[in-house]
Amino acid sequence: MALEPFEVLYEAGELPAYKLPADLRHLYGPLGFAKRAVYSNFVASLDGVVTLGSKPSAGSIISGKYPADRFLMGLLRACADAVLIGAGTLRATPGHLWTPAHVYPELATEFLALRSALGRSTEPQLVVITESGNLDASHPAIVKGAIVMTTLDGARAIGNRLPKTCEVVGTGERLDLDNALAELRRRGMDVVLTEGGPHVIGQLIQAGLLDEAFLTVSPVIAGRKDDKRLGMVEGVELLPGHGAWSSLSSVRRHGDYLFLRYRTPGPAGRA
Repeated sequence: MALEPFEVLYEAGELPAYKLPADLRHLYGPLGFAKRAVYSNFVASLDGVVTLGSKPSAGSIISGKYPADRFLMGLLRACADAVLIGAGTLRATPGHLWTPAHVYPELATEFLALRSALGRSTEPQLVVITESGNLDASHPAIVKGAIVMTTLDGARAIGNRLPKTCEVVGTGERLDLDNALAELRRRGMDVVLTEGGPHVIGQLIQAGLLDEAFLTVSPVIAGRKDDKRLGMVEGVELLPGHGAWSSLSSVRRHGDYLFLRYRTPGPAGRA
């Protein structure tokens, strides 16, 4: 069954807009990003759960593999120069490839046309960040090829374990996301989607490096019995002193799901 278009409930004025292929624009409406942007994408339950402890592919479980959510995931990947994830996300999703066509193959041709029109490579560059260097060298996404950003110790731990399709960049005693993003920009990757886990998002927000956040609200209640089910941001405490008050850019509806887009503030914009 063909996917029905999203219903636009609210759209802020003067948002960047790419020239999307007709089929993509028909489904989603206008979409684009600033020349330099870092944006995230999450799906959460009604009660704010984004991970399910040790269970892999939590996003698919929480979204119920809802086609509109998978389409948007593909579209956001298609817009990006690079997709940045943490090693934990890699471990939690065995078999996954962080490409547009992997999550929504029905519009693979349109995603490719969009990337061509934007002057992007045929697929976004996968970037994996890890302090320890603890990676599964046989993961299909690693075999396909990735830039692995790590520490000096992490690079030593990795050694020559990864396939030749991967490049290891090891610097410093700790992993600095500001430096990692600067390195990507030096390589011409200015528009970066992060599908990293809650701890990666927490670090990005705390450092004022996240420009926008996309959040799908799934009409499911996940529940919690312990603290292994995480929210969108973990590892940092922002309120009461430094809450990252964000501005609403758009609201879309598809069936019982809501699709939210927020502009997130840098450190100077926090109250």
